[in-house]
Amino acid sequence: MELNWSSKIQSPTPLQERLKQITTSSSTDNNLDRFIPNRSAMDFDYAHYMLTTTTTETTRRIKENPSLPNHNHSPHHHHPSAYQTLLAHAFNMNHNRRILAFKNKPPTPLDPFPSHFYSASSHDYHRSNSNKRRRYIPQSSERTLDAPDIVDDFYMNVLDWGCNNMLAIALDNTVYLWNASNGSTSELVTVNNEDGPVTSLSWAPDGTHIAISLNNSSVQLWDSAHMRQQRTMRGHRSRVNALSWNSHVLTTGGADGKIINNDVRVRDHIVETYRGHQQEICGLKWSASGQQLASGGNDNLLFIWDKSMASSNSPTRWLHRLQDHTAAVKALAWCPFQANLLASGGGGDDKCIKFWNTHTGACLNSFDTGSQVCALLWNKHERELLSSHGFTKNELNLWEYPSLRKMAELSGHTSRVIFMAQSPDGYSVATAAGDETLRIWNIFGSPEAARPAPKANPEPFAHINRIR
Repeated sequence: MELNWSSKIQSPTPLQERLKQITTSSSTDNNLDRFIPNRSAMDFDYAHYMLTTTTTETTRRIKENPSLPNHNHSPHHHHPSAYQTLLAHAFNMNHNRRILAFKNKPPTPLDPFPSHFYSASSHDYHRSNSNKRRRYIPQSSERTLDAPDIVDDFYMNVLDWGCNNMLAIALDNTVYLWNASNGSTSELVTVNNEDGPVTSLSWAPDGTHIAISLNNSSVQLWDSAHMRQQRTMRGHRSRVNALSWNSHVLTTGGADGKIINNDVRVRDHIVETYRGHQQEICGLKWSASGQQLASGGNDNLLFIWDKSMASSNSPTRWLHRLQDHTAAVKALAWCPFQANLLASGGGGDDKCIKFWNTHTGACLNSFDTGSQVCALLWNKHERELLSSHGFTKNELNLWEYPSLRKMAELSGHTSRVIFMAQSPDGYSVATAAGDETLRIWNIFGSPEAARPAPKANPEPFAHINRIR
């Protein structure tokens, strides 16, 4: 049996023939561009119906639309827009509508969590960031006190502000305590001329005990509440210039280049020794975590020591030995908002502040301040760094981090500002200089007024009925 395949094939509709003719003639017209369909406006069901409908139905639809060109005319007489008209009719689309067009912005997405799910502190944080105003920074000190006989020695550290709001300062052989709450002053101790002067001091974390070191290489521990000495510790061969607490361990750095960890609770107080510096140590700071120690010296070196590498049997090897500074490194400050970020400042031949990643030892940034860097303090409330300077400007500079834009330049001291300490609340700063003055600055702002207790937040999903 012979199959008639031709009977199985449908003859093309007039519309299909018309489209084929116009497409063929359009290929010779230089004014036409390719057609890009707008799929979002297509009705595929309707298009399929129009392409597969019978000849009679198609003819009837074309006659009902006189705007369409006569399909019996020669295709060569049609304007190129006829092709677009036929397509628009076939696909039921508006050919005047742009395919790529800018429309209105999408609606703002709804917050998936109701506002009462957030705590009051988070609301205050976002509100403060959105409505943040530029803080006013006073250009002069809030208070100026006399500091006669203060030793103008770059390598010493004779100013510290304890968590009890007591400011300790050493003036030659005498240590004075100034109560920042009521302005009263008391004398803690005066040492003999043979033992003095006092070369450094540091408050313990408890705010009651204070360590002071002397020119004779000894270190004394005092109880400020009862004004009495508790013990004396020795281990260095020359004067001790830097002190730093890590819980119950007092770390001392001497002019002999040696660093000693002293456990003040036990009789044999020396528990670890760090060796790396070849000259006098003038900077010493433990990180807030107590895991890393930074030390700077007159050998222009900065060392990072790791507590986990400490050994009581042999001198501990450093984690990083950094030699980018070209002068003595005294100014050291650990960042309060990034645990592994350390700022260091160089002396008169360096004048640079450098930022370090203490995990990798990489120098993240460095810039020239134009004068000797004596001390550094981070703002506990904002991303800012305060630096005090000696030759040649004898000023304080406030820097925005990480842009390092200078926010303020404060002057008042007539000699290099060697010593600097921060109040427990982090807003006030005390500075002492060779001009024998102690100044209190309101640099980091002021504590906000007491706010009313926030209303208790409703429990999340409290509006949903409980199952049991």
